[in-house]
Amino acid sequence: MLYAEICWLPLFFGKSLPIKSIMKEKSGWIARAGALFIENGGPWGGSGGGGDSGGSGKGPRNPWSQPPGGGKPRGPRGASAMDELSKRMKDRFGGNVGGEGGNNPWPLIRIGALVIGAAWIFLTSFHSVGPQERAVVTQFGAYSRTLNSGVGFTLPWPIETVTKLNVAEIQVINIPEGNTTTENFVLTGDQNIINLDYSVRWSIADPELYLFQIRDPDVTIREVAESAMRASISRATLIGAIGAQRGQIEADVEKLMRSILGSYRSGVRIEGVAIKRADPPAAVNEAFKDVTAAQQEAQSAVNQANTYAQQVTQRALGEAGAFDKVYEQYRLSPVVTRRRMYYETMEEVLAKVDKTIVEAPGVTPYLPLQEMRKRAPAAPTEAAQ
Repeated sequence: MLYAEICWLPLFFGKSLPIKSIMKEKSGWIARAGALFIENGGPWGGSGGGGDSGGSGKGPRNPWSQPPGGGKPRGPRGASAMDELSKRMKDRFGGNVGGEGGNNPWPLIRIGALVIGAAWIFLTSFHSVGPQERAVVTQFGAYSRTLNSGVGFTLPWPIETVTKLNVAEIQVINIPEGNTTTENFVLTGDQNIINLDYSVRWSIADPELYLFQIRDPDVTIREVAESAMRASISRATLIGAIGAQRGQIEADVEKLMRSILGSYRSGVRIEGVAIKRADPPAAVNEAFKDVTAAQQEAQSAVNQANTYAQQVTQRALGEAGAFDKVYEQYRLSPVVTRRRMYYETMEEVLAKVDKTIVEAPGVTPYLPLQEMRKRAPAAPTEAAQ
């Protein structure tokens, strides 16, 4: 058992003892093992008296006591085997390994190691995942699983590693990147050049594919957006790309990007494409603005003419409908209808002119006093006099 303890000591202290040295010292330690029983007299009792079991000198001789016949008292007894082992370990490693004197540092080292180990396991094994996040777990670099929102448990690092991704964040890529004065020329379907600024909005749809399928998602999305935009602009005219067809171009680019990135299994969702600027090159931009303004004015004039034509047409249709109704009544009673139409027409005409009634037989004459007052000049005022 003593040999097993000696062999265990290098593992405990973190140092290697030469096996040859241990085997060499083993024989000396075994030879001194009997000295451990000297203090209690061994199995034959104490060491006093004549060496017998009762101390009277009549029993068998104690092999650990003094020889028969007495002799001079022995001097101070030497150190025991355990004391010698403690001394040897102290000389070899330094410090008080035996535990006497209260200077043994190893218990504190063990406690510190346990505390550090427990903190390391706790900090690298429990993970808080936000409601907008997903955590991808890799085991020795290989994909293991995905943690949803909440508190998740993994094996300590570096056995398992956790990467958190915000799947609800809408990220934006601007093309061209950086300064808005940078020109981005694209060729249209009618062989003209247009300067385009646009942006792409995207989010993470599949965290594991986003991390492991493509090397650089941002660069991939940018290149796919440029390719899709050039393909869509090549089917449009310059005037359409500047004005009326911008919405259709944005929808086409978004659809084409989703198809390409889906074939790549990129784990990315395209949220939308927005064209921020679509202008001709700067050298001819002013001329194109004048042309665009003239086209807008021409279109406005055409719209006004169409509106007036519609109003006249509706009025004519209304009058034709009224005439048809009168004609139906005239066919049923021509005399009465003709007289009624005459009276209505005369009433409408005479209501707008001055009237004078002349004297007729059997009719009291009528003077239009109200009309004469209207025509009479105003009397001069006192101030004028």
